[in-house]
Amino acid sequence: MHERVASCLLIAKVLVADGMMAEPEREFLERSIQLFGLTDAEARNVRDLEGFDEAETIVAALPEAKKRALVDQLLEAALVDGKLSPHETKTVASITKALGLA
Repeated sequence: MHERVASCLLIAKVLVADGMMAEPEREFLERSIQLFGLTDAEARNVRDLEGFDEAETIVAALPEAKKRALVDQLLEAALVDGKLSPHETKTVASITKALGLA
């Protein structure tokens, strides 16, 4: 799996952390898919949440600056619908720790 797919999967993980994906969250995911330049097949895998388990390991191997930039995107994703749920907070904290940044 390419790092850009893994990054999008982690964004999706935050967006679905509270058990639902509101329209602003769907739009954020689609913008992220475009930003990372995913192919149709890669985008489909992200939308289907395929590869969650591998994503953290792949992103953890990236340089620190890229990991920090991704955490910023994760925080933006958590806030995009105007509500920050405890599940989203916990997911961002868990990913941040898995990336070695906490």
